[in-house]
Amino acid sequence: MKKFKLAALLMTAGLFFTLGNQADAAGVGYINYQKVQEGFPFAQQAVKEVDAKALEMQQYMVDKEKQYKSLDTPLKKQNFEEQTAREFKLKEEAYMRLKAQKEEQIFNKIQAATKQVLVEQKLDAIVDYRVIFVGGVDVTDTVLQKLKSGQIK
Repeated sequence: MKKFKLAALLMTAGLFFTLGNQADAAGVGYINYQKVQEGFPFAQQAVKEVDAKALEMQQYMVDKEKQYKSLDTPLKKQNFEEQTAREFKLKEEAYMRLKAQKEEQIFNKIQAATKQVLVEQKLDAIVDYRVIFVGGVDVTDTVLQKLKSGQIK
């Protein structure tokens, strides 16, 4: 009889614990990261900077091609090719570093704003919108407003 009372007590306590946890759960939010990134002015400016760097590299190659055509000996052409390849590799590495740096800055700002929305709306988690099939709270516009207003802590 004591075991039965103990088991009933444990089951009741477990039920209250489970129901209590469900009552505290505010839900799951979801975000359309692509939409936020496209609407975020800082991200738009970063994309312009990266694109400008890519155009600069293209123009560099066009200029070098013109110079290459004006060379007359095979030795000069070979030396020019080697030098141009080294210079282009350095420019390409600088471009990749810039691109990675800008992507990281954008991600960090969006993540910080998303964390603030998570806390403010008392959500359990915020996931990508492609993960949610039914339900959840769309926080895309809230995050975007926070980013545009500069309210990121």
